[in-house]
Amino acid sequence: MAKHTGCPPLTNRVRILIVDDHPVVREGLAMRLATQPDLEICGEAEDLPGGLALLESARPDVAIIDISLKDGNGIDLIRRIRVRHSAAELPILVWSMYAENLYAERALRAGAQGYLHKGQATRQLVDAIRAVLAGKIYVGGELSAGVLPRVVGGASGERSPLSRLSDRELETFELMGNGLTTEAIAAKMHVSPKTVETYRARIKEKLCVSNVTELVQRAAHWVLEGKRGDGG
Repeated sequence: MAKHTGCPPLTNRVRILIVDDHPVVREGLAMRLATQPDLEICGEAEDLPGGLALLESARPDVAIIDISLKDGNGIDLIRRIRVRHSAAELPILVWSMYAENLYAERALRAGAQGYLHKGQATRQLVDAIRAVLAGKIYVGGELSAGVLPRVVGGASGERSPLSRLSDRELETFELMGNGLTTEAIAAKMHVSPKTVETYRARIKEKLCVSNVTELVQRAAHWVLEGKRGDGG
């Protein structure tokens, strides 16, 4: 069962919905934002179904979403939110440990207005929240110079090998790196094992990998190195 909590709408504060699969992270984020008198956490969820349920019951003004969720992933959740709410109605900020150079562009294309790494300071997180609330696009640090032109204008630039993968292929690659079997990956992604095999074949082709063993080793190395996004 999806774990989610909500609170009645507040009148004088910005209502923030957090969707993150780690309770400690949600608690820490709530403590960080408690120092801001005009910001308030109005709902918390650990997975995609819980996040969607809270959209209506908690009535947030902004959503902070992680890429990795307990059931599903943040990119998929962002797309589903955009079916219900425009960016003007509900701006979305992605706050994740995933490498910005690989995931920021994907998140923005899915419908998010900002992307910030969890390692950044609290002040930058607050700045990011205020920026997306003001209708601006926010990408932390030096990446904004490379990511924003591609998202806004389609400009080309140096890309990592993993940027060739689709969102679902990249999710498959990560789960392989975490040691999941084909059946376990299929269950987590809510697809058939045959679909996972198709994703795996496409990944091998795009990354020029000759066999599954080499692919698994490469995926495991990427995960261990902290999902740097450089494909190696």
